[in-house]
Amino acid sequence: MWTVLYVAPNQTMANRIKDFMEAEGILIRLRPIGLRTVEVGTYTNFEVLVTEAEIEEAQEVLNQALQVRLYRE
Repeated sequence: MWTVLYVAPNQTMANRIKDFMEAEGILIRLRPIGLRTVEVGTYTNFEVLVTEAEIEEAQEVLNQALQVRLYRE
């Protein structure tokens, strides 16, 4: 079963998280939620989903990824 790990504010952030997780060997799915913008045709938010079996590992990897991002900005 798939579980929500994170809600990304846009598709770009969701894809970055997906790429990072896949590089660590974690299965990821993205699911658009929220409103679809008319001009761009994209969704406003994306759920980042992982399997229940990998949720703890994925949380640790996500925390590391977000910390690295914060230090780079």
